[in-house]
Amino acid sequence: MKTKNKSILIHSPPDKVFRQLDNFSKTGMHMSQSSMMMMGSKLKLEQLSTHSSGVGAKYRWYGNMMGMPLDFTEVVTQWQPPLLKAWETFGNAKIIIMSWYRMWFEILPNEKGSIVKLSISYLPPKDWFYKILSFLFARWYCNWCLNNMLHDTKNNLETASH
Repeated sequence: MKTKNKSILIHSPPDKVFRQLDNFSKTGMHMSQSSMMMMGSKLKLEQLSTHSSGVGAKYRWYGNMMGMPLDFTEVVTQWQPPLLKAWETFGNAKIIIMSWYRMWFEILPNEKGSIVKLSISYLPPKDWFYKILSFLFARWYCNWCLNNMLHDTKNNLETASH
């Protein structure tokens, strides 16, 4: 299993940061918009659970990337507002460069706002072709995801307060 971590200072109180990061449509915005990293593709988000947040909240991401189907479900496994949230893929995840992942964030109060640590742990796919793609691109993709999630949150909260 491989793990990547990123941290950032956000000039906003922990409860506001948590609310922003708790919203999958906001934290996953980088996957639902066409981009170079997504090879011009974008994914759709569908809420599967009756509740949108908290332990057991379940979401499905799906779409295509370069003709290859992407389809995976995430379920929230830990939820402790305003300090911690964790979620992971559930079931048979169709992701090109990973077979499973777990993401989590921790929010630490700071005199200037909040320090957010965002992490992802993942397993490479089992098929040899996708293992090669994972070896070549997974670290790069994880960095892109973590950076987008943190900077989108920072920009949204700090721009809103000015």
